[in-house]
Amino acid sequence: MKQATLALSLAALSYMLTVIWGGPLLRVLRHFRIGKIIRVEEPGRHSVKMGTPTMGGVLFILPVLLLTVLLNGAVLIGMTTSGIGRSVLLPLFVMIGFAGLGVIDDWQGIRGARKGVGMRARTKFIIQILLSLGAAYVLKYILQSPDIIIPGVYFKFELGYWYLPIAAVLIAGMSNAINFTDGLDGLAGLISATAFAAYGIIALSQGQWYLARFCFTIVGALFGFLWFNVHPAELFMGDTGSLALGSTLAVVSLMTGHWFVLPLIAIIPVAELFSVMIQVGYFKLTKGKRFFKMAPVHLHFELLGWSETQVVQRFWLIGLLAAMLGVGLTLV
Repeated sequence: MKQATLALSLAALSYMLTVIWGGPLLRVLRHFRIGKIIRVEEPGRHSVKMGTPTMGGVLFILPVLLLTVLLNGAVLIGMTTSGIGRSVLLPLFVMIGFAGLGVIDDWQGIRGARKGVGMRARTKFIIQILLSLGAAYVLKYILQSPDIIIPGVYFKFELGYWYLPIAAVLIAGMSNAINFTDGLDGLAGLISATAFAAYGIIALSQGQWYLARFCFTIVGALFGFLWFNVHPAELFMGDTGSLALGSTLAVVSLMTGHWFVLPLIAIIPVAELFSVMIQVGYFKLTKGKRFFKMAPVHLHFELLGWSETQVVQRFWLIGLLAAMLGVGLTLV
């Protein structure tokens, strides 16, 4: 009970820190005109979002970084060699690494030679895979995280060397999944906060106190970000936030061993990712026809006539129920 109280207290603290410095960050982004560029093929109602400050991922990443470093300061300066305390540094470093990649992508899309587009997809994916392989190696050979835990199955599965490519694809894939989800006001933030809360509960049930604190620190920071991101959004997270959130969520799931239920807990991002894959594949196979009106799938529902808030609220309800089911399965 004490650990759960501490985790929730950290969520409240990170929320307050995020909200407090949100105003100054908005003024800085507006001053330097770091604003969203809307694709011409997006639904017409999205045109009002043009110029809204982006790269807002730094709004929640910095409070998470600050609180995690303070809580694990003794480990960082070598005063203790606690393996438990050190383990939480991996998802933190992954968050920073993918956030850095997102900053480059966002900046190139705003001011770079590929304005409105960002980094080349192939270049970005290669960097994602390299970062993911590094994280997978640490998970397997340094932290010695469980290969996989399947609900209801009471013997261990050993993946051996297959763990590295599977974990790398999972990390890179989830970073892109959250990135595709980030398209409507509040959607990616709500879905991510729900998923991290679910894994925070799972970590608490396993006795991984440091990991649980980290998860709820992110949840609180995301709630603070949503203060500025709910409709009509004053700030977008951009790739800076979405790539960082997706990769970190995957690493957290791998640390618990319960990544088998990640597609359920993160059902909306997974659906968004597959909708893009289906759209691209169908377009190529049929030489120009579209399976969805537009991908990712949240745009498809907008074009069907759903309002932006309807899409966000309904998707979040589905995500919440799926996350609850996923947590329940891990307790079997």
